[in-house]
Amino acid sequence: MNGLNLRLRRLFTNAKCVIVAMDHGMFDGPVAGMEDVRSLPEKILPDIDGVLMSVGTLKHIGNKIVRDRKSPLIITRINWATTYCFNWRYTQAETVEAFSPEQAFALGSDVVLISLTLQTGSENRDAENVRIFAKLCNEAHRLGMPVIGEYFPADEAKLSAEQMRDEIRIGCRILAELNTDVIKTFHTIDFEETVAGCAAPILTLGGSKYPNEIDALKAAQQQMEDGAAGVVFGRNAIQAKDPIAFQKALVDIVRNGLSSADAAKKYNIT
Repeated sequence: MNGLNLRLRRLFTNAKCVIVAMDHGMFDGPVAGMEDVRSLPEKILPDIDGVLMSVGTLKHIGNKIVRDRKSPLIITRINWATTYCFNWRYTQAETVEAFSPEQAFALGSDVVLISLTLQTGSENRDAENVRIFAKLCNEAHRLGMPVIGEYFPADEAKLSAEQMRDEIRIGCRILAELNTDVIKTFHTIDFEETVAGCAAPILTLGGSKYPNEIDALKAAQQQMEDGAAGVVFGRNAIQAKDPIAFQKALVDIVRNGLSSADAAKKYNIT
């Protein structure tokens, strides 16, 4: 089995995946550690399962990440939503079709990520967000491209732990029913219940940068213990003092079950 098929198989069978996200510039412009797009391939461990990026970034540096069949999967985000414009504090969760699956496929994308936000405060907007998700998901599947559906609340910082749990649990089930192949979302309290109520594998995101890198590794360990199929880390993986060492530790935790303490010691992470 070639490297591409092996990584696709791992991604879609609850088989412990590690994905590094570097699509932040699509919503927040230059982010610390990611200002120079052309230097980003140097911060990617070839052994991870996938790299999440924008279609524009793929166009400029994709050939530096994909070198052979064992290279990480290229995952591109194809819709644009105000939800992710954290610096501008948008809260209405408006979504547009930024790229078609055909465009992503033509540039060499293996998988597309499509986001969905509900409970926006407008039933019409919720319905429009679902329409866009379903349209892009169906188009991707017609091309034979797998889909990662991301559920992201409209204003997650204002939700209580219980509200976050309930919204993520329902949102993940809706994404699975809308025929996504894999889900990316937040780790919450009682996360095992969300996993149990959703047929699609769920990848958990790393979120904001942890003050200490070992705390990010502890979070990854907890997410896996609670039933995540893998992790998608961005700032914590790219902004680390040694991104490659951090990603090696992440792989050992996620795939091999190494404790965060042992992984931190092995790769000299504090």
